[in-house]
Amino acid sequence: MCDDCLSIARPWSRGRAAMIYAGTGRRLVLGFKHGDRTELARVAARWMATAGRDILEPGMLAVPVPLHWRRLFHRKYNQSALLAAGLARQAGLETCPDLLRRSRHTGTQEGRGRDQRFENVSGAIGVHPKRAHLLTGRNVVLVDDVLTSGATLAACADACLAHGARDVRVIVLARVVKDR
Repeated sequence: MCDDCLSIARPWSRGRAAMIYAGTGRRLVLGFKHGDRTELARVAARWMATAGRDILEPGMLAVPVPLHWRRLFHRKYNQSALLAAGLARQAGLETCPDLLRRSRHTGTQEGRGRDQRFENVSGAIGVHPKRAHLLTGRNVVLVDDVLTSGATLAACADACLAHGARDVRVIVLARVVKDR
């Protein structure tokens, strides 16, 4: 997260990133996300488990950031769901790939400022009604590929907390660091 975004209070208690989103890290994430390099999920999940070992605990529920069905149709896979499944295997956690869902298509966050990113996802992410019971009293770790402003993860965390999650943490493959 950039310095400006770090100054905003977040609904999650702790978070970790396996790498910085720059150089080789950026190329790896883009290849995984847009280049159909799904085989990278296994090693990426291992890196995430290592980076998050101090925030992961038995009984946690690993929850991926959801894609809208239209984006999922075009991409053919949810990269965050692949990471969450791999992280759950590595850390011995339960996962629920469809716990969260996007109720409306949100345009890409790329190229938007911080406030525009929060506005873009406002009201777009909710808990699947048939999965809400899984959150009651549980600690949750949200899983995503890239953390930029934190807008999407904040919307996900708010939804989990509103449905009874005890605590929410986040783990991402990469985080953006603002150039100085």
